[in-house]
Amino acid sequence: MRRLLLACALLHGLPALAEEVVLGLSKEQVSINTNFDGSEILIFGAVKRENTIPDGAPLEVIVTVAGPSEPVTVRRKEKRFGIWVNVDAVEVDRAPSFYAVSSSTLLGLSISETEDQRHRVSIPRAIRSVGAPMNIMDSESFTDALIRIKSASDQYQLNEGTVSVDEQTLFRTAVELPAALTEGDYATRIFLTRGGDVVSQYETSIYVRKVGMERWLYALSRENAFLYGLMSLAIAIAAGWGASAVFTAFRR
Repeated sequence: MRRLLLACALLHGLPALAEEVVLGLSKEQVSINTNFDGSEILIFGAVKRENTIPDGAPLEVIVTVAGPSEPVTVRRKEKRFGIWVNVDAVEVDRAPSFYAVSSSTLLGLSISETEDQRHRVSIPRAIRSVGAPMNIMDSESFTDALIRIKSASDQYQLNEGTVSVDEQTLFRTAVELPAALTEGDYATRIFLTRGGDVVSQYETSIYVRKVGMERWLYALSRENAFLYGLMSLAIAIAAGWGASAVFTAFRR
């Protein structure tokens, strides 16, 4: 009992955070249907303070949006005897299906290397790759290749200078979600930094769900793969027969 009272007294004596995030989202759920071609999420908020704005380094804001993480195998190809073949492979333990990081200035100026390593804010830090086969000496190049491929399809985004901060109190930014989204919860984090140090952070989620026919087909493929395969085969046969019938009618 004494320990409990002591802990409560210590917690009561701790000072409140000087700056805290009050967040808002333009939408908390994204629905994927047959006509889905991407979406834009507006993230906005304010900084709650108990006192006046601290002197010194200006307030910077960093926003990250991360899709569900999964293992990814990255392969390296080389041309052997005129044919491109896989020669090496590295399995990345965990990589987000989508990752966007937006900052109010250059990311390197917004957060220090130590804080980046601690909170895994930058794109390379968000990817977890523990080890590689002994015969591969340049495992970092596989992670770089994954980032390059994902960035080319807008699955990974570095948006520096896109977070607007007004009077060190109000902030807002927009994150473009591409058409090829993985269903799941997209963790959204907001960091307030000063001089490269994180002074406050806030986390919420954006829910991405398939709806309508997309949802039904997705559930069928997971819950009854055999029936889904038969249906896909039947559709392919019907489409082939229909195309053949149309060509035959034109020839006549």
